[in-house]
Amino acid sequence: MLFATIPEKSHLYCMTPLAWAMRAAGHEVRIASCVEFVDVIARTGMTAVAVGTNDGITEAMTAHRETQVEEKVSFNELDPAKLNYQDELARVTLAAYGSAMYNEPMMEGLVEFARSWRPDLVVWDPLTYSGPIAAGVVGAAHARSLCFADVWTMKRQLFLKLHEQAPPEERHDQMAEWLGERAEQFGGVFTEEFTTGQLTLDPLPDSLGIDTHARRTPVRFVPYNGPAVVPDWLSTPPERPRVCMSLGASNTERYGGDFVSKNDILSAVAELDVEVVAALLPAQVREVGTMPDNVRVVESVPLHALLPSCSALIHHGGFGSYANALVYGVPQMTVTTTVADQIYRGEGLERQGAGLLLERSQVTPEKVRDGIARMLADDGFRRNADRLREEAVSRPSPGAVVPVLERLVEERRTAPWTV
Repeated sequence: MLFATIPEKSHLYCMTPLAWAMRAAGHEVRIASCVEFVDVIARTGMTAVAVGTNDGITEAMTAHRETQVEEKVSFNELDPAKLNYQDELARVTLAAYGSAMYNEPMMEGLVEFARSWRPDLVVWDPLTYSGPIAAGVVGAAHARSLCFADVWTMKRQLFLKLHEQAPPEERHDQMAEWLGERAEQFGGVFTEEFTTGQLTLDPLPDSLGIDTHARRTPVRFVPYNGPAVVPDWLSTPPERPRVCMSLGASNTERYGGDFVSKNDILSAVAELDVEVVAALLPAQVREVGTMPDNVRVVESVPLHALLPSCSALIHHGGFGSYANALVYGVPQMTVTTTVADQIYRGEGLERQGAGLLLERSQVTPEKVRDGIARMLADDGFRRNADRLREEAVSRPSPGAVVPVLERLVEERRTAPWTV
């Protein structure tokens, strides 16, 4: 069983419990990514494989921080009445370009490793499009493991409808063209399964997910936040409502810094009768100034240990923070850019009465403070978060999904591609 992921922690961490379950069931498991990421993989306890180098991705993302807020990188709008072909074509073209930046450096290495190791199944994260190509080369089955709401598939389906209606001379599909060219090099032909997988593993409760036509199976999100040590202070229950702020890793590590002011938000929320815990990266901690006495600034505390004691979470919209809070029934305040599906998920929590959303251009410390005060005062937020928690944890565990993937191997293994 070969897992393939681009070098992003949140993508890997969503897959890790399933990789553990596969190994515990007796399967040989490898996790492949770029050489810069293998130490992160190894710290999950799994066997890592280096398949290329991608040391330029961080420099490129830091140099283009504006890509977090450009409309073309937003996949949040899914209302067909609000879409037009030219805008969606531009979005597909940019998505193909960004996906190639992540995948091209690892594609040859991943194919080479697949040829030598001969996996029966490739499990790939939603942006690792080299995964289905490596699977095709050896005739393996392949499944896509979501770490987003499935806006990617829905956007793809909406784009294809607009594509069919466009004049022939305007029809382009950069994603299909790029993947088709790469598949052809190895003897394959592009199909839509390159974008959906033969099966999609979906961790979101039905009330928060997206109904697409892709074949899918539910799987429980099991929190994993990397190697973790529980600090002593967490053994003492909070005397006041505990509010956590976590701004994730990717903005700091990839984009050169967070997109909201940590100091201003922490100071404003501290005006409430609460205990505030800022669970931050070491680089983020160094940016925090002197804080009020009811603010505790800590480095790298695992969210799965901290959130059960929390009454609210402020976060940047990343899937890891969002899904951790979901399975612990914690109301969420999302302060986010418009990238990917982050607005969609924040709006979903609002519709379900389990959270509030502020897009970055709307964020002020006072609005965050007042939103937290509202969530703490209104028991409905906690009740609705508990309801969503029950939905989330009732999905089949990773261990229960292993037989589903074993059947996929039996059903979908094919002859290897030949050039």
